[in-house]
Amino acid sequence: GSKDGSIQEVNVSPCPTQPCQLHKGTSYSINVTFASKIESQGSKARVYGEMLHVDIPFPIPEPDGCKSGIQCPIQKGHFYSYLNKLPVKSEYPSIKLIVKWELVDDQDQMLFCWKIPVQITS
Repeated sequence: GSKDGSIQEVNVSPCPTQPCQLHKGTSYSINVTFASKIESQGSKARVYGEMLHVDIPFPIPEPDGCKSGIQCPIQKGHFYSYLNKLPVKSEYPSIKLIVKWELVDDQDQMLFCWKIPVQITS
């Protein structure tokens, strides 16, 4: 689904094995290296928990990509390193799900989209 960018690398830390064991009350580091195929004034992240083919919005503290390691405006052909945190709240249920992380440009098109299987645990 990465229409306007191409992902070089996705790093979720700490996550030595998949599915990632996400412990409640802990924050995880997200680092995505991608190349942009377009120019964009800004970017915005949207994160979902995917369960039974339903996307449940997952709030993150900083959705603005320009405040998450990306130097804006985004230029065509340049490489960017997107950095963010995935906080796992203690009130989340202990379940297996897919985390879907999207970054959209100022035209609401996908710069990148990736998914990772996770297990939320106490």
